[in-house]
Amino acid sequence: MRAGTMSGMQVSAKADYAIRALLELATRPPGTGYTSVDVLAGRQDLPTKYLESILTGLRKDGIVISRRGAEGGYRLARGAEQISIADVIRSVDGPLAGVRGLRPEDTSYEGAAAAMPDLWVALRAAVRQVLEEVSIAALASGELPAHVRTLAADPDAWLAH
Repeated sequence: MRAGTMSGMQVSAKADYAIRALLELATRPPGTGYTSVDVLAGRQDLPTKYLESILTGLRKDGIVISRRGAEGGYRLARGAEQISIADVIRSVDGPLAGVRGLRPEDTSYEGAAAAMPDLWVALRAAVRQVLEEVSIAALASGELPAHVRTLAADPDAWLAH
């Protein structure tokens, strides 16, 4: 692989922006009410129109609530501890792991590659193990689950290889 290029599992800009906006909503002082897209975009240096589109999708999936008008904007639809990072990624990007556009359990291979569906299902399970157990609240507070902290503490996890 050439220097400066990336391959492999990617987190989309859409998912990154959605999580960052939700973190802003989760850390607003209690009783703040609704927060405008302009404020959310400004705090995280995100493109306003794109963020508006992302928040519309999150609203349709019941992750945020919106209100129109001068006092309008967005707020979390439920407690930040009840919204997993997996919920957010599924809302904006669809399934957590796919193989050529298929769900891992829908893949099929012949001969020497026959065990590959097991690998893809295990990969999805590993991703779920992290993303379903980390909530917006945990990420906002920095209090990640112990197994996530252990994974992140491994020096090899920080190497790009």
